[in-house]
Amino acid sequence: MKNSIAWGGPNARLKSLCRLLVVVFALPVAGCSSVRYSAPRPLSQAIERPDETFLGRSAASQLAATPGQSGFHLLDSGMEALSIRAGLAENAQHTLDLQYYIVREDVTTQLLVYRVLRAARRGVRVRLLIDDLYAGGKDFDLALFAAQPNIEVRVFNPFQVRGTPGLSRLLEFFGDTKRLNRRMHNKLWIADNAMAIVGGRNLGDEYFDAHGDVNFSDLDILAAGPIVREVSRSFDEYWNSEWAVPIQAFAASPPDAARVAEFGRALETRLEGFRDTDYARALRELRLGPRLLAEQLPLTPAQAVVLHDDPAKLPATDGAKSASRIFQSIRPLVEAAKREVIMISPYFIPSENGIGMLSALARRGVRVRILTNSLASTDVAVVHAGYARLRARLLAAGVELYEARPDTHPDASRRWRPGASSGASLHAKAIMVDREAVLVGSMNLDPRSRQSNTEVALLIQSRALGDQLGKLFEQATSADEAFHVELAEPGNEQAPLVWTGREGDKPVRYTDEPLASWWRRFVAGLLGALAPEELL
Repeated sequence: MKNSIAWGGPNARLKSLCRLLVVVFALPVAGCSSVRYSAPRPLSQAIERPDETFLGRSAASQLAATPGQSGFHLLDSGMEALSIRAGLAENAQHTLDLQYYIVREDVTTQLLVYRVLRAARRGVRVRLLIDDLYAGGKDFDLALFAAQPNIEVRVFNPFQVRGTPGLSRLLEFFGDTKRLNRRMHNKLWIADNAMAIVGGRNLGDEYFDAHGDVNFSDLDILAAGPIVREVSRSFDEYWNSEWAVPIQAFAASPPDAARVAEFGRALETRLEGFRDTDYARALRELRLGPRLLAEQLPLTPAQAVVLHDDPAKLPATDGAKSASRIFQSIRPLVEAAKREVIMISPYFIPSENGIGMLSALARRGVRVRILTNSLASTDVAVVHAGYARLRARLLAAGVELYEARPDTHPDASRRWRPGASSGASLHAKAIMVDREAVLVGSMNLDPRSRQSNTEVALLIQSRALGDQLGKLFEQATSADEAFHVELAEPGNEQAPLVWTGREGDKPVRYTDEPLASWWRRFVAGLLGALAPEELL
């Protein structure tokens, strides 16, 4: 087995296949209602005086003129998002708290793991909480990481079947679907309870514009000041819950001393070749880590709240309100819009109530614009099929729909997807209302985020951030970045759809899913017809 942090990510085809298998073969088994592993789980919390740290003092200095407010900085560039994470690890003095759905094995992840390891070696306490869905078969690697001084690892909502994912794990899923279908989708990177990154990015090359074939257009936000204490409280709630199980509960035997000692040297060896790449040189030129302390990274002061789901979140019953604290907060925010609503989500499947709300807004003159993936750009075609069923209704009501293209043009001025590959896919999750309220987090606007997965988000009251997000949206929905979806006969729900965009200097018009192969259209249609909406 590799001596590495080797945590895999999702495969779109596998995800679609598994969803279909659940639909066809899921057994009516009651299943377990809670995690049944027993292991020592000592309680721990975030540090109490973050203002006394380097990062805390840096934030307090920038926010001195706006007492009681926190500071925010949008991270729309993948390279910037990676650099800030590394900088927080380098500048942390006491704690690093990391909470992720997916942590890959690739080079950018190894770079961040190396920075975290260096922090732990100088005495920083590290807590890593990772969802178990894509950590299957990696117990030894996680245990090896946890065996380093000052590092703890816990796994959220674990499977009983360990080892490489296979038939046994799939059968367990069938037998305990209610529990195992509920995953921790949260993404947090918190340093010294003073600065935190919240948003849509997992840890992997494609989230940081470093993948050769496929990159995700994504969005995070750096938070500093008082709001970070709320972010840390949400982390502590998950870390100390019964659903978070120490990795030692699964390791057959603890890693031997030689493997533990070799861990850091092996990471350094794997990173040697990376240091001479164009990407690494560009990363060094950013020098964002030092700017965190030099107060050269601008922070926008604003009031904000943290929204997060309960670790024990359960699906809402028929007719009940959403089980999600986030979605319960989104609805009144959007309903109160006076002029404009912008929604960005890679997977967009509103509920019947959501469709009614958006339609009512559009009919009373609020401009409602939505950006999601096209069939050609999405990484989960079956989910796109669920959205496709709803397009005509939304368009007929006056909602504006835009679908991201799979291809972009490398151009430094396009900061949302700088140098993105031809396989680029939208992954950002955000809502903006009247340029005054901004919501950025881990949640998709789909049934899975509403009903099953746990999520976390920041709701910020800021005209400045609203304007920034609005500009990003305008750029991302321009004719050469996205398709504008319309009805051939405006207002007629039965009319066919048309997609307009631009190829080079020429406008283009499509009458079927643009740039998607016939096979992709067939698969999306077939699986979309079979899969229940709650599994999308």
